[in-house]
Amino acid sequence: MTDSRRRFSDRVADYVRFRPGYPPGLVAELLAAMKNTETSEAADIGSGTGIFTRLLLERGIRVYAVEPNANMRQAAESHLASYPDFVSIDGDAENTGLAGASVDLVTAAQAFHWFNNDRSRAEFRRILKPGGRLALIWNRRRLSQPLQQAYDALLRKFAPEYGRVNHMNLSDDDLARFFSAGRMQVLRFDNSQRLDFDALIGLLKSASYCPAEDTREFGLLRDELRRLFARFADRDCIDLEYDTELYYGPVAG
Repeated sequence: MTDSRRRFSDRVADYVRFRPGYPPGLVAELLAAMKNTETSEAADIGSGTGIFTRLLLERGIRVYAVEPNANMRQAAESHLASYPDFVSIDGDAENTGLAGASVDLVTAAQAFHWFNNDRSRAEFRRILKPGGRLALIWNRRRLSQPLQQAYDALLRKFAPEYGRVNHMNLSDDDLARFFSAGRMQVLRFDNSQRLDFDALIGLLKSASYCPAEDTREFGLLRDELRRLFARFADRDCIDLEYDTELYYGPVAG
């Protein structure tokens, strides 16, 4: 988590404004799939600016939002201050600061690729109550969409770190090792964003792999994105489609 503590510090405003949300029914489907609609306490790990945390709070769940990046944590504290069940914690996946057997659910939305390690798994197992579950959530860009294929090609060409930190590099087999053998279940949801060009650039700038704005790479990428946008735009907007994926089950012992 050390690297991720720094990566998003200067990207918070774009993260808040331009990152995609999650389908409204995802939390309801998760609780139903767990057969535990009485879930009352959750730890949202790598909670960032609180995009997924808010969905849990809206279901009446008390949420311990664990986030190591101070700027992102402060943004969540500002946006979610009106929720009495919101608890902000300066911690990380290896050291949440939570008591043992204290939560019914551990979630990680768009964050698990930063802490896919044995120490995190042990910490999740420690803080979960007996029968508790882990849920890993991502918006994965739908690469069957020609627009997404072209966008992905530009990222690979002009964003050198994209291939290293891209969460889409994780396979189902990688994720299954975090869950008890044969117990990982998967749900998928449709999701999309409609973006004008400024919003597309804002989305790009919110990503950890985006080159700094004062670099040659960023200028080239922005110019190529302008051409891509003109190619695919409909009424001055494009639609980015996602498969929102939910992986859940008991944590491996």
